[in-house]
Amino acid sequence: MGGEYTADWGRTLASALEWWRDAGVETLQEEEARDWLARPAPVQPAQAAVTSPQPETLPDTLAAFTAWRTGETVPEAAWLTPRIGPGGPADAALVVLTDMPESDDQDALLADGAAGKLFSRMLTAAGIARDSVYFLSLAVARPLAGRIPPDQEGRLIEIAKHHLKLLQPARLLILGQAASRVVVEANDGASANGLVDVNHFGGKTQAVASLHPRFLLERPAAKSEAWKHLLLLTRGSL
Repeated sequence: MGGEYTADWGRTLASALEWWRDAGVETLQEEEARDWLARPAPVQPAQAAVTSPQPETLPDTLAAFTAWRTGETVPEAAWLTPRIGPGGPADAALVVLTDMPESDDQDALLADGAAGKLFSRMLTAAGIARDSVYFLSLAVARPLAGRIPPDQEGRLIEIAKHHLKLLQPARLLILGQAASRVVVEANDGASANGLVDVNHFGGKTQAVASLHPRFLLERPAAKSEAWKHLLLLTRGSL
């Protein structure tokens, strides 16, 4: 059999370029004329379009805010769990801030389940009618995992602070560690007895961070400490 033909592409290409050079073609041709003496335009660095979502402007009246708080634009709307809004008289002498609704809360009422009933008995023992207390929660819905997502906690704290500014409470009882992050002074042990004065909500507010009733159901021995916190805030005595 004869020898196999092997194409030398490099040599073929060089020969073709040499032919075109002999024919007088010295430059590559373009569709449009080019000014070869013009200076090239400076290259501008590409600016990346940064579009960060702006937080929604919060209603500036209590009535509008409470109506908005369980609507479809709140952070908890995507949690797919029932939303329970705040409730109670706007001029309540005592405002109670909790972290979230309980799994057994019913009838769209915060603190209506077992933990809430325990807390209601504590209020009654202290001579306080439950319907005279204003209840609100850091989150108006309960996450399926039972914990507020860390990436949404900051926004929920901002919303809770705005809520408290609209209320301007004289006394604020904070239930649970997550809710206590709304008032840093009450969470950092600034006061030996737990009672702190804060001025974030349009006036002087006395605040106490206490144990959540759900914790008291698991550890009844801690009820005495929670009882002291309640009396300290409502009567000014231990």
